[in-house]
Amino acid sequence: MRSISDTIERLARARAQTSGATGQPNTLTRLDDPARNPGNLTGWYQCPDSPASPPALVVVLHGCTQTAAAYDHGSGWSRLADDYGFAVLFPEQTRQNNANLCFNWFQSDDITRDKGEVLSIREMIATMIDVHGVDPRRVFVTGLSAGGAMANALLASYPEVFSGGAIIAGLPFAVASTVPEAFDRMRGHGLPSSTTLDAKLRSASQHEGPWPTVSVWHGTTDNTVAEANAQAIVDQWRGVHGAEAGLSQAQVVDGHRLETWQDASGRDAIEHYRIAGMGHGTPVDAASGYGRPAAHMLEVGISSTVHIARGWGLTPSFERKAAPVSPSNGPAAPNQPRRPQTPDGIQEVIEDALRAAGLMK
Repeated sequence: MRSISDTIERLARARAQTSGATGQPNTLTRLDDPARNPGNLTGWYQCPDSPASPPALVVVLHGCTQTAAAYDHGSGWSRLADDYGFAVLFPEQTRQNNANLCFNWFQSDDITRDKGEVLSIREMIATMIDVHGVDPRRVFVTGLSAGGAMANALLASYPEVFSGGAIIAGLPFAVASTVPEAFDRMRGHGLPSSTTLDAKLRSASQHEGPWPTVSVWHGTTDNTVAEANAQAIVDQWRGVHGAEAGLSQAQVVDGHRLETWQDASGRDAIEHYRIAGMGHGTPVDAASGYGRPAAHMLEVGISSTVHIARGWGLTPSFERKAAPVSPSNGPAAPNQPRRPQTPDGIQEVIEDALRAAGLMK
């Protein structure tokens, strides 16, 4: 007979799956459990209908206290995927694994290659490739907080699987192995040297091929995960990309500082967005048409979802979403992507070409 606590957990989970803890319906589809699921995770996904070519895949990892549906709602990933024809996969934590629904980024058995939670997510990706036809050459991962730290663990443990990753308010790979150590690192205490960070990354696999690109996002007033972790993540990845300290390029994007490091080939390999005045959460720009403010989804005038997808080539780099139409000019259509104006039908020509290539719906 099930215990009362187990019954309460199952009921709470059912409610969360229906509403995403946001009062909105869950539009994602439950992924069949993979053959190997040592991390005991649940998967949710969305794929484009009848794509002209195998679609790219973005793996999205929610933060603590969140569900897959709630994070999707706030970040806008599935809506962006629907508009531009790529697939999304949302692994989801369970309370049996972690009472706060955090991915266990600080437990070595869950971040070691071919073990625990990272293996469960790797098997979900294999299912998306084998069953749902996604392109194995275009697999990406992103996550917030504990999800960001787990995204970094996946990039370190399976670098051959991913073309790129984006870590939002996350932590470096393998810097904690106990709960007290995890809290210390979150506060920025005891972070290893760049040499040690590099060694931890290199020892996570026997990878000898090209390394995935890394995008790091962090708020300057984050009191949950100290901003020092963002620089530590950059330091962890500079070595494998051959990006020397100090040899970066800086610019301002949507009012926030972006610093970029190139690898030996001249490719932008690492980027670091410092979101001025933002606390702990995912940067959201409701005017973009993707995502909305919610718990740990913070309106700061820049959409991490849109910029990350552009950086990975999943949406046109030339496209910019216009601001909402003012009441004097008539209302904007609610929740509709806004296309920029281009002369002489150039926009339509480019979009037709993208559709013909299967890169846009």
